[in-house]
Amino acid sequence: MAKFKRQLFVCENSRPPGHPRGCCADRGGVEIRQLLKDGLQMRGLKGYVRASSAGCLDQCARGVTVVVYPDDVWYGNVKPDDVAEILDRHVLKGEVVQRLVIPDHQLTGRERPFTPDEMAEGEG
Repeated sequence: MAKFKRQLFVCENSRPPGHPRGCCADRGGVEIRQLLKDGLQMRGLKGYVRASSAGCLDQCARGVTVVVYPDDVWYGNVKPDDVAEILDRHVLKGEVVQRLVIPDHQLTGRERPFTPDEMAEGEG
């Protein structure tokens, strides 16, 4: 079996009602993933590209988040109307949809303080 060419991870995290950070499930994450799956099928991409649900991607302030791998592109505030553009431009043509990109400096992850080689040297 071959690897998928791309994987689209959609935040579908759910939190209790009234949680201060909100959640992507309430903002339409489940619907967006289904639209991506349907769109992939319609474009003949099922089996080549996969839309998968993800738990919290820690970008709650940026609405529904979709991460495209292996491209390492993070889209924020994704709405149902954005799905066709992501599929047609990014998935089919390799063009990043810049207006939806969460800039690296706004992502909540941290840079690794050491390289993988330095990490391996510390093992053992």
